[in-house]
Amino acid sequence: MHNFYNHLAKFIVSLVNKFNIKKNFTNKLKFNVGLNSLFHNKSFYEKAKNINENELKIYSQNGEDGIIDFLLSRLNISKPNFIEIGVGEYTECNTRLLYDRFYQKGLIIDCIKDLESKVSSNINTWKGDLKIIETFVTPDNIENLITNNCFFKIDLFSIDIDGIDYWIINKIKPNISKIFIAEYNSVFGDEFDISVPNIKNFNREAYHHSSLCYGMSLKALIRIMKDKGFYFIGTNNFKNNAFFINNDFPMNKYFSNLDKLDKNYIKPYTTSLFTESRDKMGKQNFLRGDKRLEQIKECEVIDFSDNYGNLKKIKDLKKDS
Repeated sequence: MHNFYNHLAKFIVSLVNKFNIKKNFTNKLKFNVGLNSLFHNKSFYEKAKNINENELKIYSQNGEDGIIDFLLSRLNISKPNFIEIGVGEYTECNTRLLYDRFYQKGLIIDCIKDLESKVSSNINTWKGDLKIIETFVTPDNIENLITNNCFFKIDLFSIDIDGIDYWIINKIKPNISKIFIAEYNSVFGDEFDISVPNIKNFNREAYHHSSLCYGMSLKALIRIMKDKGFYFIGTNNFKNNAFFINNDFPMNKYFSNLDKLDKNYIKPYTTSLFTESRDKMGKQNFLRGDKRLEQIKECEVIDFSDNYGNLKKIKDLKKDS
């Protein structure tokens, strides 16, 4: 009898694994609970003084799901179409909730091997119009990727590839979307207008063992997004994703209740507490504060403050430039 129950238990476990019963149940529960919380938060949208008051994590890495819903609501976008670059297996990202909730048109891109099969194991791809592209995104191919695969008006654009994000954004056409989300490197602080160089196949772990030198500073991101026709509206509390709104939707009309931001005073958005640093053996060493920037002082970055975009070591950068 004991063996019978052992075999029965093994059979049930194999059945669960085969049909993803546990995953499907967990996803459905997460979705329904998260959506109920989102609906509850909507009653506070009119009184919100900053976007962080609306943070809620469902499928996003942090509280981006709630911020995105708030922005969509204020812009009266009921059926958002989207592009997201850097989605992983589509378990933690900025557009997963949008797809599962609205089943609209979307384009997601990542270089992960077997991306389509991995994404398909997490969502019902047949329910919406989601195009999945497995490729390494570069400044040279970004325009063609969008032109050849996006045949809809883009409501939300998101990029997070832990690398040469600045150089890819630089090649994107102005006013590409209504909402734009981009990752920045808070370790670079609030005073430097910098990015890592435009290096082919950039890898943050290979560039420096600490894994701290990647992406761009928030100051550089705000500047380039202004050139692209967007204004800065805030960041998540985690302080690694910045949100921008197309100038066609002025803040004094669509976000009049929010406190106005001083784009020249961004220190509160760069004083992050999370730690991702590694020692030379690849072990996490939990560096915080100025110790993180000190760790990468020999790394070379592009300094845009002198209008020439010169390559400099971080230790040679001038503050308040």
